Amino acid sequence: MSEEREIRETGGRADVYVTLPDERVLRAPLGVSVADVFRIAYPDEEDPPVAAVIDGELRELAYPLSRDVSATPVRMSDSDGMRIYSRSLSFLLVVVAAELFPAVPVHIDYSVPHGGYFCRVEGREPFTPEELAQIKTRMLQLVREDHEIVRQRLSPAEVRAQFAARGEESKGRQLLEREGDHLHVYVLNGVIDYFYGYMVPSTGVLKTFSLETFPKGFILRFPRRETPRRLSPPQRFTALREVFDEYGEWLSLLGMRDVGSLNEAVRDGHIDQVILVFEALHEKRIAEIAATVSHRRTEGTRLVFIAGPSASGKTTFSKRLAIQLLANGAHPYPLALDDYFLPRDELRVRFGENPDYDSLDALDVETFRGDLGRLMQGEPVTLPRYDFATGTRQRGPSIQLDRDQILLVEGIHGLNPNLSVDPSVSKAFRIFVSALTQLNLDIHNRVSTTDTRLIRRIVRDAHFRGYDATETLSLWENVRRGEKDNIFPYQEGADIMFNSALGYELAVLKPLIEPLLLQVRSSAGRIEAERLLALLRWFDPCRTETIPGNSILREFIGGSLFKEFTLLSRTAADTQRGTP
Repeated sequence: MSEEREIRETGGRADVYVTLPDERVLRAPLGVSVADVFRIAYPDEEDPPVAAVIDGELRELAYPLSRDVSATPVRMSDSDGMRIYSRSLSFLLVVVAAELFPAVPVHIDYSVPHGGYFCRVEGREPFTPEELAQIKTRMLQLVREDHEIVRQRLSPAEVRAQFAARGEESKGRQLLEREGDHLHVYVLNGVIDYFYGYMVPSTGVLKTFSLETFPKGFILRFPRRETPRRLSPPQRFTALREVFDEYGEWLSLLGMRDVGSLNEAVRDGHIDQVILVFEALHEKRIAEIAATVSHRRTEGTRLVFIAGPSASGKTTFSKRLAIQLLANGAHPYPLALDDYFLPRDELRVRFGENPDYDSLDALDVETFRGDLGRLMQGEPVTLPRYDFATGTRQRGPSIQLDRDQILLVEGIHGLNPNLSVDPSVSKAFRIFVSALTQLNLDIHNRVSTTDTRLIRRIVRDAHFRGYDATETLSLWENVRRGEKDNIFPYQEGADIMFNSALGYELAVLKPLIEPLLLQVRSSAGRIEAERLLALLRWFDPCRTETIPGNSILREFIGGSLFKEFTLLSRTAADTQRGTP
């Protein structure tokens, strides 16, 4: 009865309790924004919050609190945080450019290695250094004045009218294709735009950036996650720039301006032509690379390294290159660096219980160098085979290369100068393979090529390796860290780069990955899965029947002609046939 006497009606609460990761609990007025709570909880931080995870859901800092919650800050050093920061900074650039240079569309094209986006303008010459300085000065003024970035809900008709007035009818049409009776847009200083994903609450957060001149455009610089309040030193990316220019020419050839153009091809029944042309362009480029390698062979080059990050399509590229080399009269033999991993027991001594397979120290570099030297001298070598199930090295095939044969070495460390291949062994030719650029949503919304590779990997892991999407997502952060440390710093050292991206591929991957992402249940994994699902909603699904069996995409979706394809040295082939 005493408990019953303590139960009584009460008026509605006027406050909420916010539990932070460090177990602090803050009481705040009902309806307060997350930004106001974090301003008290995390004052004057070098790595400031730019969003929040509220009870397992990613939210903007402007999100109002109507109940008790657990709140975890999302900082600039987090992947979601840097996406939000760079997206908001892009909006600020678009707003200022529209104010100072009306009717001059700014295109945000692709990312640059040292943190930033290459941008260009349409309908006039690139901005001059003086004009860029003017834009930067105005952007900094809006940052100092801390203007609010407001999320607004509009009807499809209102959205279309806004973009038509700015001459961006294609963007308006694409937005109208989204399901629902409303759309969320953002407003800054009177300018309305749509950006895929959340924004910071106000311009005062966007303190660290720069604008730099660049051929045919300019670069909007922003920090990398590792140094959230400092711009990284500029890096040369001449080879990457050539790939980006080439891909832009491919898209122009096909009339592919954005994802809306791709969706039109799917609906109009022209997608088969798009697929075949993209595949033909890939084959043309691989044939060009093979011709270059063959020419280098006449100058003494018999060693080719093929490197690239996860899900870049290195395996299929290597086999297609080998076929093209055969067509050029060369006789390649493939060698996988992965077969030179140290036994797992030794790796645990070096790294602990969770070996870092992305580190050069995980390889038996000394044995690799010895085998390489003997192979290049035409001596017989018994190669290792690494068994990932047991973590042991097994005895592999015994081979002997002819004097004119080319050795194709595939592995993530192929560009790493610390591999220290003796130049006297053979002149090495290095190829970097990755999905380097992609068809964008529209002129302001990029499609990250990292996302393309992640989507490829999720589909491949589920199809061929028995991993569900949750497992692949949980490993991706470590994979990315290894790429940044061991692959990307050396990409400009490549003799040639190959862009494995296919402009149509996300339309193909969409129906394959959506069921996998919908099964993700972990909190962190679900946030990432929902982000990818939101991206894929922009794409109309595409069937796979007309994708050739030698396509790089077949490495991830199945049906590859190269599944059982192997290359033998001529000596090994003769032995297998019984030739003395």
